[in-house]
Amino acid sequence: MFRYKTSALFVMLVLLMVVLALADLAFGSVRIPFDQLLAVITGADSDQAYREILLNYRLPKVITAILAGTALSVAGLLMQTLFRNPLAGPDVLGINAGAGLGVALITMLASGTGGMLLGMGSWGLVAAAIIGAAAVLLLVLLTSIRVPDLVSLLIVGMMFGYIGGALTSVFQNISNPDTLKVFIVWTFGSLSAVSWSMMPALLLVVGLGLALSCLLIKSLNVLLIGEHYAKGLGVSVIRIRFLLILATALLAGGVTAFAGPVTFIGVTVPHIARGLFKSWDHRIILPASILCGSCLLLLCDIVTQLPGLGGNTLPINSVTALFGAPIIIWIILKRA
Repeated sequence: MFRYKTSALFVMLVLLMVVLALADLAFGSVRIPFDQLLAVITGADSDQAYREILLNYRLPKVITAILAGTALSVAGLLMQTLFRNPLAGPDVLGINAGAGLGVALITMLASGTGGMLLGMGSWGLVAAAIIGAAAVLLLVLLTSIRVPDLVSLLIVGMMFGYIGGALTSVFQNISNPDTLKVFIVWTFGSLSAVSWSMMPALLLVVGLGLALSCLLIKSLNVLLIGEHYAKGLGVSVIRIRFLLILATALLAGGVTAFAGPVTFIGVTVPHIARGLFKSWDHRIILPASILCGSCLLLLCDIVTQLPGLGGNTLPINSVTALFGAPIIIWIILKRA
């Protein structure tokens, strides 16, 4: 009975993801008729304008939403399991703050090296974010080797995040107002920032992070019973911790680099998956988080383009916060 219910839930989530993806393709500043949408997807004769909008603008955005929802959800699940903290998210190690610091730094240095990166357009912002995230990742990995206590590691990661945020604020204050706009827009997050030329790089980073996460499923289940028991079973906790941090950095850092900081998805989705499937087994919860995260971010992207906005779109972060914050409040109240 449990297996039947689990399989049925997975099928329903896959169908829901397909429906939301089609809706995300159809809705926007220009509403595309369903027959034209099917014609473009199947390769039949279709309106050239609709084909251009779908293939070059909306389809990359939908794929980015699926990849970002997948990556952030799995990264959040990894961190919640590692720290055994239901409110841990992919940003607890300060990697997202490091990416923001990298983007803020090139904004401040717009007349020098930063100007060269800014001249690269979106690739320049991606490169700066990757450099910043990689620098913080290196510090966190070195700390994880020296610090055996998880609570201390969590605090150190948060401190790296605070330091990155403080330096970012300083750079914003002293940077050129014109180039500062680039950074402000980046902080809103944008699923449409990833073009077809960037997609292979994003796919590679997210794919590596997911592959590493899947290899760690058994270790994640062992960590659920505690590190002392894991050591008793012969599991190298330091090695597993190192790999989990690396996988989280690839998933969360990669998405932040390409799409900006997308918040709340990583914290809330693992709880949605556990609530739906009534399980803590990562063999179930990890793929469930992938599907739930993809569905949620697709839904948020649809909401950003609701009719009545006059052709404007809402920042993706504002919508994910409206969905995610109530769920976090509910988690806290449930545990009170």
